[in-house]
Amino acid sequence: MRIQGMHQLAAGVLTIAAPVATWGLVGRQDEPGVPPRQLDRAVQPPDVPAGVETALGLGALLLAALSAALLVRASRSGSFDRRWWQVLAPLVAAGVLAGAGWQVVTAGVIGANIGAGMFLVLGTPVIAGLVLWAVGRGIWLARPRGGGLGGGLTPGSPAGSGA
Repeated sequence: MRIQGMHQLAAGVLTIAAPVATWGLVGRQDEPGVPPRQLDRAVQPPDVPAGVETALGLGALLLAALSAALLVRASRSGSFDRRWWQVLAPLVAAGVLAGAGWQVVTAGVIGANIGAGMFLVLGTPVIAGLVLWAVGRGIWLARPRGGGLGGGLTPGSPAGSGA
């Protein structure tokens, strides 16, 4: 079953809005009480004022919530195949981890940013695994049902009927 146009848009908005919402709402993780020019950074963050960062996070959170609500409602009504949550959920989780991880990697600290190293060593493989799972499951769900690995069988059809 394919995702319909509005559901595709909602799924896309959800996967993009989740990391932006996390990034904006987590906020800067700079060492408190230290002048910005004395902070060491693993990666320089974009020059976005804190208020704008929070506003973007709130806007993205609203978009993510609306998209998720639309998809949940469509799942319950049967117009959105629930199996696609097996693609969306890992993508949203990867996005949330990436949004939070970006704030850790760009945090201003005194000395070494241990959190950045931990995130790169531990978070990056988790994000990669979630994305790989989502891509693989998405390809599996989008494949034509008539052939390939399924041997012509469709879910719910009697074995051996071929339809």
